[in-house]
This record gives sequence, C-alpha cells and structure tokens, in this order.
Amino acid sequence: MSDNSWADDRLNTPGDRTRFKRHLKNPFTGDSFGQFAEWVARFMGSPAFLLWMTIFVISWISLNVLGSWHHWDPYPFILLNLAFSTQASYSAPLILLAQNRQEARDKLSLEDDRRVAAQSRADMDFLAREIASLRASVGEMATRDFVRSELRDQIRELIAELEDSDDEADDAAPQESSHTDASPDGS
Repeated sequence: MSDNSWADDRLNTPGDRTRFKRHLKNPFTGDSFGQFAEWVARFMGSPAFLLWMTIFVISWISLNVLGSWHHWDPYPFILLNLAFSTQASYSAPLILLAQNRQEARDKLSLEDDRRVAAQSRADMDFLAREIASLRASVGEMATRDFVRSELRDQIRELIAELEDSDDEADDAAPQESSHTDASPDGS
C-alpha cells in the first residue's frame, strides 16, 4: 500500500513525471557565467595574456608581410583589426561583469566589517562600563593598606592609652603608699 500511495503522491504533484531526470547544466546561470567572466578578466589582465597577444600580432603581421605564400590579410590588416574589435566587444562586458561581481563582494564585505566593528564597539563600551563599575566598587571597599593603617592607628592609640594608664597607675601607687603610711593604725 505504501508503494501505491507513493505513486499516487508522485502523480499528484506537478513537475517532471519522467523517471529519469535530465541533469543538464545551464552554462549561463548567474554564478557560472560570472565565474567565467572573472576568469576572463583575470586572464586578460595578466602578463601572460599580453605576451601571447604580442606573439600573435607579431606572427600575424610577419606572415602577412614577409610570408612567401598567399597573404590573407594585406597591409592595412583589416582582418586583424576586426579580430581586435571582436575581442574588445566581448571582453569589455565580461570585464564589467567581473567588476560588478567584485563590487558586490566588496559591499558585502564592507557591511560585514561594519557589523563586526559595531559589535566590537558595543563590546568595548560594555567592558568599559564594567571596569568603571568595578573601580567604583573597589574604591568603596577598604583596601589592605587602608585596613593596615587603621589597625596601626588603633594599636598606637591603645598603646598610648595603656602607657597613660600605666603612668597613672605609677603615679597613683606612691600616693597610696603615702596614704597607707599616714594611716592612724600605724601598721
């Protein structure tokens, strides 16, 4: 039953009903043709292209001027000019297409760079606020040096109080002995 339902579903869906699908690749899709245009632009901008084109032109002119057989393109070299014109008429749009694709990539890259820069700026601002709040918190907390200085001051005050109380006790001790000597009991 599952096979029949699959067949029914397949027959009920629009599209190619043939069993064998054709896998023809369209060479003129935007991406593949754009890649071809970029390849042409890269090749035409290379020293190798200039070298091969120079060799071709020198050979063409040499064979038509110095060759001992039939000259297929005499002196004004109209056929050579026609070949150059044809090459230029095809290469210019291909180069422009490659430049447009590069411009689109650059635009996407620039937008991505701006997004990353904005995120980095937001992260830096957040971290700066966090560091400022930590500094404020640390500023309100007692530091180790502050606690030590306070403890030293307290110890100094306690020592001073103890010394004062010892001095008072020492001063009070002779007076007590004089009070005991002068007592009427005489003991």
